[in-house]
Amino acid sequence: MTLATLPRKTSKLAPALDRACLAARVAVDHKARNVLVLDLRGLTPLYDYFVIATGASRRQIHTLAEEIDAALRSAGDRRLAIEGYEASKWVVQDYGDIIVHVFDAETREFYNLEDLWADAKRVDWERQ
Repeated sequence: MTLATLPRKTSKLAPALDRACLAARVAVDHKARNVLVLDLRGLTPLYDYFVIATGASRRQIHTLAEEIDAALRSAGDRRLAIEGYEASKWVVQDYGDIIVHVFDAETREFYNLEDLWADAKRVDWERQ
């Protein structure tokens, strides 16, 4: 059994948009900058939303990743994978239908996911 085939508890899980907005709110609550939620439905079959945030330091990037994970776990979600935690330039957390990206400023500018996924709708997560 792989992570992709593990059963998920979907009966108690809030809709992906609600969880993506929760992740964005937690990021802002922990002083992340330039928080963005992209709606990728219809652009890729792999996931529905990206949450993108910028941290100012390695410590803040770790805190953002940990606090977002704690909030999503409390909402009934389960992280399937995490990459980049040790290097702390770009931490990627996979929740199946949501991918959370926490960057340092230089790495975010270099990879520029906002332009890479320019066709994605930007979610007004503060009003959701």
